[in-house]
Amino acid sequence: MYRDVIRGVYPGRFQPIHWGHIEVIKWALEKVEELIIVIGSAQESHTIINPFTAGERIVMIKAALKDANIDLDRVYIVPVPDILLNAVWVNYVALYVPKFRYGIARNPLVIRLFKEAGYEVLIPPPYDRAMYSSTRIRRYMLEGNDEWKKLVPPSVVMIIDEIKGLERLREVSGRD
Repeated sequence: MYRDVIRGVYPGRFQPIHWGHIEVIKWALEKVEELIIVIGSAQESHTIINPFTAGERIVMIKAALKDANIDLDRVYIVPVPDILLNAVWVNYVALYVPKFRYGIARNPLVIRLFKEAGYEVLIPPPYDRAMYSSTRIRRYMLEGNDEWKKLVPPSVVMIIDEIKGLERLREVSGRD
């Protein structure tokens, strides 16, 4: 029988997912019964800031959750393309995902948009944002600095290797 399940929505681009994201997901799953991970900018790929496709990110996220022993039965992974109208963004996301009660975010704009749309917001603690940043990870990848491999789950490293993600990132950046 269908019942109201307490769900939260955690949006991000996850380019790529890293240990900081995993900590937020664990934290969120202590607050909600089910978590909807929204892969934002789902239409974007093959650029410096969005090198991976939505499909690749789905596979990375699922594998990363397994690495972290997170119960996949409590998680949805939903790609959502961008809409360039902030005032309706939350309602747009709601069209793609199961019913939810909470928005989960630290970004001030995203927090405001969830609140204006009538949702409660859960604000996770910062998990070493200086270290765990997808921007930093992509920069390390471009520089050939293998430190990025410590910032993401092992399965994510393997997937990026399999899809030749480093090569793709360097080619789209114009670097050798």
